[in-house]
Amino acid sequence: MFRSSPLNSGSVSRRQALGFGVLGAATLAAALTGCGSTNADKPAANAVPEGFPSYYPADYSKIVDASKAEGGKLTIYSNTDQENWAPILRDFKAKYPWTQVSADNLDSDEVFQRQLSEMATGKAPADMLVSNAVQAWASYGEKSDTLMEYDSPETKQLPDYAQLMPNVWAMSLDPVGIAYNTALMKEAPTSIAGLAKTVTADAAGYKNKITTRDVKGAWGFTVSHAFAEGSSDAWTGLDEILPSARPESSSGTQKEKILSGEYVAGFFISSAVGYPAEKASGGLVKFVLPTDGTVVLGRGIGITPKAPHPATAKLFLDFVLSETGQNAVAEGGLSSYRDNVELSEGRHTYQEVEKLAGKDGIIRVPYTMVPDAEVTAFVSKWNAQLGS
Repeated sequence: MFRSSPLNSGSVSRRQALGFGVLGAATLAAALTGCGSTNADKPAANAVPEGFPSYYPADYSKIVDASKAEGGKLTIYSNTDQENWAPILRDFKAKYPWTQVSADNLDSDEVFQRQLSEMATGKAPADMLVSNAVQAWASYGEKSDTLMEYDSPETKQLPDYAQLMPNVWAMSLDPVGIAYNTALMKEAPTSIAGLAKTVTADAAGYKNKITTRDVKGAWGFTVSHAFAEGSSDAWTGLDEILPSARPESSSGTQKEKILSGEYVAGFFISSAVGYPAEKASGGLVKFVLPTDGTVVLGRGIGITPKAPHPATAKLFLDFVLSETGQNAVAEGGLSSYRDNVELSEGRHTYQEVEKLAGKDGIIRVPYTMVPDAEVTAFVSKWNAQLGS
């Protein structure tokens, strides 16, 4: 507490005393103002860097600066098509102009096989892995030192199911559906049971004209097994379709052969291929979600344990999970899942899948391992049904 002292009239005039008092008051006020200004500046010093949401940490600029020091390079091993990546890489580059991202398009299993083999040599160039092969992710994650520990500031802004496993988030939540050639199949198959009914009515005509995914691959097994487990009448329809079906190792191959007419229809095709194919084909290819059970896969994204460019990898992960990133995800044909994604023609969201398939009709696949014995039994049963 400040306490005033009595003036000595014998040594200081009244005018001087008043002047001193005014000056002292002014000096004190200035000092107090200066102190107040310093306290007011403290929150600014701890403020989130410009251009980032308020929930980002105050020292996030260190990651930005570190990315610049790395040269902004980023290598991603993924099973995602370039047309899906295009808007994401464009908008990431717009936000971080110094970055250079290379996103390889590999087979689902190859993403992990390549990373593990390169890790064994001590020279692993990939910074990030992106894949929706659940079994492969679960197997990879069970091994030690395969993922970098990182807590994205976006995590708390996302639904609980956004984190698929420790240090792996969903870049998108993509449904799996039926694609068909509208010129060759007049009656639209809206369910697996409906497709089975159509095939059964003309078994000779549909022989080898239906395609499905190869269940010996991680992705094919995951979606097929998930449907069989998640739909009570699954095998009733599958038993009728499989004798007319041939397996393919990728949705891209299936799409091309449906377009050409080699196949009339395909089931368990990724929407990442199905939606863009429908848009680009001018109506020749139609993609639908089965009403008797729609499998939804999280497209996992994670940072490798010894990423050559860890800061840029963190920037990319946070961007993909952000509102801007999720809008780019939707623009590229993948299904985003943030509530504030702008809906327009050609964009798809997980919320849309819930409306079309119904919450009870969605079969969401957890990132956990299926026991080997169960995998072997399922693959044997499935392949025994396939036509020659």
